[in-house]
Amino acid sequence: MTSGLEPSTVVRSAGSSPSVPLMEVRNLSKHFGGLRAVSSVSFTIGQGEIVGVIGPNGAGKTTLFALLSGFLYPTNGE
Repeated sequence: MTSGLEPSTVVRSAGSSPSVPLMEVRNLSKHFGGLRAVSSVSFTIGQGEIVGVIGPNGAGKTTLFALLSGFLYPTNGE
């Protein structure tokens, strides 16, 4: 069984780039048995950026925040 957050495209406004990375996530994954709650998520958040995470119920949003906060340990990634 597979579901959850999958890699996606990051959309930035014209001319914007993360000049000073405040957070960088690379290939972050969390598996619970056969369930992939978060799968190979990568992104960089730069100084002054405002970022949102959207998705349907059960997509892995809460798991992603639990990984970022250290509440859960990732299966893979950093």
